[in-house]
Amino acid sequence: MTDRPLDVICLGRAVVDLYGEQIGSRLEDMQSLRKYVGGSSLNIATGCARQGLRAAMLTRVGDEHMGRFVRERLAAEGVDTSHVVTDPERLTGLVVLGIKDRDTFPLIFFRENCADMAVSPEDFDADFIASARALLITGTHFSTPHVDHTSRTAVAHMRAAGGRCVLDIDYRPVLWGLTGHGAGEERFVAARSVTEHLQRIVPLFDLIVGTEEEIHIAGGETDTVAALQRLRALTDAVLVVKRGACGCSVFEGAIPDTLDDGITVPGVPVEVLNVLGAGDAFMAGFLRGYLGGDSWTRCGHYANACGALVVSRHGCTPAMPTRAELDDYLARADAVPRPDRDARLNYLHRVTVRHRQWPEVCALAFDHRSQFEAMAAEAGASVERIPALKGLIARAAREGAAAEGLAGSAGVLVDGRFGARTLEQLTGEGLWIGRPVELPGSRPLAFEAGDNVGLDIATWPAEQVVKCLLFYHPDDPVALRAEQDRRVTNLYEACVRTDHELLLEVIPPADLPADDRTVARVLDHFYDLGVYPDWWKLQPPGTAAWREIGAVIEARDPYCRGVLLLGLDAPADTLAEGFRAAAAQRWCRGFAVGRSIFGEPARKWLAGELDDAGLVAAVTGRYRDIVRLWQQARAATGAPQQA
Repeated sequence: MTDRPLDVICLGRAVVDLYGEQIGSRLEDMQSLRKYVGGSSLNIATGCARQGLRAAMLTRVGDEHMGRFVRERLAAEGVDTSHVVTDPERLTGLVVLGIKDRDTFPLIFFRENCADMAVSPEDFDADFIASARALLITGTHFSTPHVDHTSRTAVAHMRAAGGRCVLDIDYRPVLWGLTGHGAGEERFVAARSVTEHLQRIVPLFDLIVGTEEEIHIAGGETDTVAALQRLRALTDAVLVVKRGACGCSVFEGAIPDTLDDGITVPGVPVEVLNVLGAGDAFMAGFLRGYLGGDSWTRCGHYANACGALVVSRHGCTPAMPTRAELDDYLARADAVPRPDRDARLNYLHRVTVRHRQWPEVCALAFDHRSQFEAMAAEAGASVERIPALKGLIARAAREGAAAEGLAGSAGVLVDGRFGARTLEQLTGEGLWIGRPVELPGSRPLAFEAGDNVGLDIATWPAEQVVKCLLFYHPDDPVALRAEQDRRVTNLYEACVRTDHELLLEVIPPADLPADDRTVARVLDHFYDLGVYPDWWKLQPPGTAAWREIGAVIEARDPYCRGVLLLGLDAPADTLAEGFRAAAAQRWCRGFAVGRSIFGEPARKWLAGELDDAGLVAAVTGRYRDIVRLWQQARAATGAPQQA
């Protein structure tokens, strides 16, 4: 079975979670909600993909914005979406949920006739099911006659193909019609009809996983051992009991007298923030071991650690750990008594869940504010013309990128003061977009939106990269460095909290001496402070300076996105020289150049010497020239494609 193109197909719920951001509040009092993808099966599919398994999702979504969000996010996670069917009549399911305390997690399911409950045998065939080594189904998709028939059909295909069938009992009484809508968090209601239904399907599975309460409903007993013994009489499947803080127990054969007499793997101590999604993370971790041929003990270690990491985080799908962070934790588990408080694990989670790769960025930077104001004053033009000018430059960026075939590497830097309308138009087009926060020319650093910059960033689209220009020298006076350090640290923490990437542009002041180590010392210093920008933006360094910079990034942040080169209104031959020195450097990912491209045409347009078409043509041509300079420098080095 190892030659099958997929490891696991997950059949079941795919919804959008609307998570209350006010921790410790009633759902009635929530003031803001974070939007995530969710649903047990989708969580597991994402968790499996993050653990390196080739996962596919089998479900339906609505033909609307939320359905597209689900599809796009699954694809970004590396999950096969070829069998995520768009239902033209039904809406994508929604869940509104919150965190009141460690024992209370109010949630409301909005799933009346939702899309994923309409998934049908017509949505797949035997060949698709047989393309995977395992089929996972969650209990909800046996709760109505229609999805029961669909799930049984998929199981029959997998059994005929010789693959493995996995059941996550995932018992939610409200989804079986046993409680009112307001009792969505209820985890156990005894119901003979549900028990009898589950007992008819458990013989179909090779692996069955559930909490103690879920084992109770499946076994028809409220004593866990007795329930397991009842299940064993019905099936030879491997039975796994999730035991929360106590870990898990695995039973291959006869059921012993106590849970601890099974293959028991102790849990991982963490402070519980949110139990929702922890069981799905457990399943993803367990499947990594199960499909990887590991021992049951190793499967349990993977599963327990995945679940522990998720209970300490907000959200379900976004909290799923990656293979890199899980392996890092397990390699030093004895030295990490509280993984939820471990800085390295939190860092790894941030940098290993990026949804888009940017091996190269060719950005036209026109985020300048004071420079545009100065040009307008020089030309005797009103600053009210600047927004229209930025819109024309954006058009040139689009046209130049299309002409040079820059799909996947085209970018812009645009401000929110004069370029707000332009940002609205560019967002969602697949461009790399940077947006500045600094007050132009400030030293010490100040933010244009004021000290509470995090509140401003929280209103930005997630795809926009926070760009901050910092005039900084490692030998600045102590008080000046301390003030700038504080502001950069606060900005970085705001970016972490709002899930925005950070580009830190560092320019040493021209009136202070600098050598080949100066910029590298600045980078090293901010890493010491715990600031890990996703991107650095630097003046083109010389070869010796590049060695120093590259050595620091390699040692301190191997997950860094890389360095973009700035232009500072340099002429083309100067840029070409900098490009040649940078092109072969592993950590250089491209450029973000502005005035060298738009400066002269913009001055002429403001002075009335160029019309709109002339400006667009001139900027387009100059942008294309800079792109070609970069591409020629790359080609001359014989450097491989960036990774």
